[in-house]
Amino acid sequence: MARTFAYCRVSTADQATDNQVREIAAAGFAVEPKRVVEETVSGSVAAMERAGFARLVDRLEAGDVLIVTKLDRLGRNAMDVRTTVERLAADGVRFHCLALGGVDLTSAAGKMTMGVLSAVAEFERDLLIERTQAGLFRARAKGKVLGRPSALSGEQQEAVRARRAAGVSLGVLAKEYGVSRAAIQRAERRS
Repeated sequence: MARTFAYCRVSTADQATDNQVREIAAAGFAVEPKRVVEETVSGSVAAMERAGFARLVDRLEAGDVLIVTKLDRLGRNAMDVRTTVERLAADGVRFHCLALGGVDLTSAAGKMTMGVLSAVAEFERDLLIERTQAGLFRARAKGKVLGRPSALSGEQQEAVRARRAAGVSLGVLAKEYGVSRAAIQRAERRS
C-alpha cells in the first residue's frame, strides 16, 4: 500500500514549517505525523546532502508519494532538483509539488514540466553570466582594476621580489610585512 510523505524545509531556525504542513493537508493529502519530515537547512545545500532528506529517501519505497509545497523546498539549484526527482522516479516514488498544481513530477506531464523549468533556470543562469561578463568588460574598459587589492604596496612588492631573489624565505618576509606567505608568493609572481 502506498504511503504518503511530506518534506517541509525552512532555511533558518526562526522560521517554522507549520504553514507547509497545513498547506499539504488543505490540498487533500493525509500525511501521518510520523511521515512528515521537517528540516532547517539552507536550500543551497544539495538535497541528498541534507541529513533529514537523505534519511527520508532511505525510508521511501516504490509506490510511495512524496509531497512538497514548493519546488524550492527541495532545492534552489535546478540541476539538483532534477537529479533528485529523477532518483525518486527511478525508485518508483511519485513526487508532487503543490505550487505546480500538485502534478506528479515523475509522470510524463511532470517530466515535461521539469524540462521546461530546467530550461528556464539554465536560460536565467546564462543571462546572469552574460550580464556579469558585460559588466566586467565595461569596468575594465573604464580602467577599473578588478579583484582584491594587494596586501603590499608597489614598493613593498619590488622589495619582496628583490629579497626573494637574494634567498630570503617566504616565512621571514611574511612575518616582516605582516602578511600571509601566499601574499608574498603573489607579489613574487607579479613582475
